[in-house]
Order: sequence, then C-alpha cells, then structure tokens
Amino acid sequence: MTAIDVTAAAVTAALSIIDANLAEFGDRYPDDTTVGDRYPMRAANTGWTTSFWPGMIWLAHDLTGDERYLAAGTDHVRSFASRVADRVDVDTHDLGFLYTLSCVTAYRRTGEKRAKQAALAAADHLLARVLEPAGIIQAWGDLRDPAQRGRTIIDSLMNTPLLFWASAETGDPRYADAARRHAEQLRDHILRPDGSTFHTFYWDPVSGEPLRGETEQGHADDSCWARGQAWGIYGFYLNYRHTGDASFLAAAQRCADHFPADDVPYWDLSLVDVERDSSAAAIAVCGLLALGRRDAAGTVLGSLISDYTSPGNALLRHGVYDKPKGIGVDEGTLWGDYFYLEALTRVTRPDWTDPW
Repeated sequence: MTAIDVTAAAVTAALSIIDANLAEFGDRYPDDTTVGDRYPMRAANTGWTTSFWPGMIWLAHDLTGDERYLAAGTDHVRSFASRVADRVDVDTHDLGFLYTLSCVTAYRRTGEKRAKQAALAAADHLLARVLEPAGIIQAWGDLRDPAQRGRTIIDSLMNTPLLFWASAETGDPRYADAARRHAEQLRDHILRPDGSTFHTFYWDPVSGEPLRGETEQGHADDSCWARGQAWGIYGFYLNYRHTGDASFLAAAQRCADHFPADDVPYWDLSLVDVERDSSAAAIAVCGLLALGRRDAAGTVLGSLISDYTSPGNALLRHGVYDKPKGIGVDEGTLWGDYFYLEALTRVTRPDWTDPW
C-alpha cells in the first residue's frame, strides 16, 4: 500500500471506532484514559479532557460531511453551556481546550447563540485567571490557593486561542492582549536556551518576578516532558498565527528542533527504554504539519498508524497521562485520540481549517 492508501485506511478505521463510541457514549463522555484498551464512561462533564470527544465528532463531520456528526456535535453544546453557567469545574486554564472544541466550533458551524454565549463566558473566566503583575494565566485551582498562585504550565499555549477568538468576535482587545502577554512570558521563561521546555513555571504573584521552573508530570524539574515539548511546538505556532509575532514562530521551531521526530517519543525526552507516549507524538505531528515539516510529521504519524492503533474503543494505545503518579500509563488517552484524528485530517484534507 502507498502512504496515501495507509492514511486513508487509518481514517476509515478511526471513523468506525467513533461510530461505535457514538452508540456507546452519545452526548456523555469517555474518561480521560482507557483501562485495558477501553474507555470507561465518565460520571459527568468535569475535568479538562471532555471536549476532545465532541472535537473528534466535529473532525468526523469534516472528513465525511455526514449530518449525523453535525447533529451529534451540536448535542454537546447543552452540557458545556450548563457547565460554565453553573460554574462546574471551571477553575482552570483548560477552559480554552474545553470551549474551543465544544462551543466555538459548534458556533462556527451552526451559528447557535447558546454556543457563542457559553464560549464567551468561558473566555471571561479565563481572563479572570490573569495574574498581575506577572501577566500570566494561572494554571489550576482557586486563585487564592498559595500553592498554585503564580504557576502556569506549557499546556496553556493551547488555551490562548479561545481568547484570540473572543477578541475577534467581540472587538474587545483585552482577551487577545492577555493571551499575547502570557505567551510572551512562556517564550521568555518556560522555553530553555537549548530548545527544551519546563512543564511548569512560577512567578512571584506580588512582584511578577520569574522564579523557577519545575515539573508536575515529567521525570524531573530539569528533564523535558515529552507531551509538554509537543504542546510547545503546536502552541507557540498557534500563538504566532494569531499575532504574527515572529518570535513565537521561532519558539515553535526551537521546540520542534528538540523533539525526536524519528519515532514515537519516550514519555520524558531525558529517558530511554521506558514507556512511550503516543499522545505526545500525535500532538507533535499536528504542530510539525503546521510548521511545514511534513517529512518528520509523516515519519511519526506512520509509526502511530502501524504500531499504536488500538484494538479497543480508543484510536491510539500506549499513551501516558501522568507517569510519576501512576495515572493512565500505557493506555489510550482522549487527547491523544483527538490529535491523532486531527493529524489524519490535516494530511487527507490539505485545505482543512483547524479549530484553533
């Protein structure tokens, strides 16, 4: 089979799993990770990953044009609108992930006012997490929690597109200004001189002084967590695209230069002969494709297709959520599945417009 045939077959296989999952989950949500290659049902729309399920449904619609997926994706707006209105688990920067894929995408497709209102409400919550004078968006938890004050994480680069969208939609520059300042701080501090990245970084919440880099899910504070490096590739690129700031493009390129684009990476780039993380690979492929590094992206995507597709109800197996805490190790991950399908969409639909 040619590379085109292999990719087309991978799309067909992924869509068959999504169809089966629609029958199983419908407008409810799979858990963060599989247990033995199968996603359990999540009790409610909580946590940071739920939007990756409607995100996959919207990708299925892009790939097929099938109105079943349009209806199924739209069904999720109700849950996300209720979540932000009732303030259910919204003390997080991951509102960008949650509402870009669930509600901004739905609004763009259908013009549904409830989706727009929910996404703007989420953007307001995200804007409220900006910590002055550091100008960073605090990652997790109650803003008054001393253990979390002043902390951001590299994943946040993927959450700023919600703020850029909110400024474009409302004409209010505050959202985009906050997103840009936040990305500048990560460019200057979370990205190391050698092109590797910290997972988390702290600023003094009173003075705004940069303090230290640490890890939460990587091997060590001075190691390089693979998924974080992948977020850096794609996230810095997206912030470049929204701002036109060439320094963000350079940051994305530096992250890509440090990423081992010859295979699916080990879960921490400082380690060898440990578990690999298919989710880090899927995210990186999307970023590499966006940067025009098609050969490297094709190599990693080819490995995912040939060696990491799942026999269960995930698209990919052999992902890692949080190795230090023993959570979701060598399992499928909801975000890995989403970015794998996004990568397949990018390859098979060259004129496709991503949701970010």
